[in-house]
Amino acid sequence: MGEAPEAGVGLYVYGLVPEDVEVAEDAGGVGDEPGEVKVIRHGEIAALVSEIPLDRPLGTPDDLVRHQGLLDGTAAAVPVLPLRFGAVLASADAVVDELLAAHHDEFLAALKEMDGRAQYVVKGRYVEQAVLREVMEEIPEAARLRDEIRTLGEEAARDLRIRLGELVGNAIAAKRESDTRALLEAVDAVSALAAVREPSHEQDAVHLALLVEMDRQAELEQVVADFAERWAGRVEFRLLGPMAAYDFVASGAGGAAWG
Repeated sequence: MGEAPEAGVGLYVYGLVPEDVEVAEDAGGVGDEPGEVKVIRHGEIAALVSEIPLDRPLGTPDDLVRHQGLLDGTAAAVPVLPLRFGAVLASADAVVDELLAAHHDEFLAALKEMDGRAQYVVKGRYVEQAVLREVMEEIPEAARLRDEIRTLGEEAARDLRIRLGELVGNAIAAKRESDTRALLEAVDAVSALAAVREPSHEQDAVHLALLVEMDRQAELEQVVADFAERWAGRVEFRLLGPMAAYDFVASGAGGAAWG
């Protein structure tokens, strides 16, 4: 298990992996001076950890980037079960006793289920002028309000602007639901699981997390490319991954997460 941390130092735990995993020498952990990432093994599973001062608050953007970067880099090579950001235990013994030994069989089964799979995220955002043009063509009242607002002063048009904003917002939400459903149907054949994420922007068209066999990544890329061509000028797409399966895990003891 290695040496115990110094006094005032804990072990930050990133995630769970098969016991035969080796960490790259240049892998850096969270913290102002990123510590060496180590592997604590027990039975057929292991935890990725690094030392961190217990009096140092976590939560900086750099911390989150390093946390996700280590997990995503690992997920591209081996199955990984991510722990929630900020999981710290007192010692290597605590990692074994409270995490690895206490839930060994559950974690091992989940790692086997994740073997060869990773999460991908599909994000699509409406092109503002294109989607507004659709709304105006499809909802006569919205077009009427837009034209009336143009003839009025700022104060006189205030209530009309509010009403128009509501119409446009509701119309985009309906389009998002329909477009998300269409993409979900298309990716069903190449994904093991899918989860609809909440919009991160009012003009989001689709925001999906997908659990996919990594040897089917090219098929997923083709599905997204087909939709990008089909909706060219209307929706701009991004495909992210492979990454750790953040959206396909359940809460467990010690703040852990597993699939």
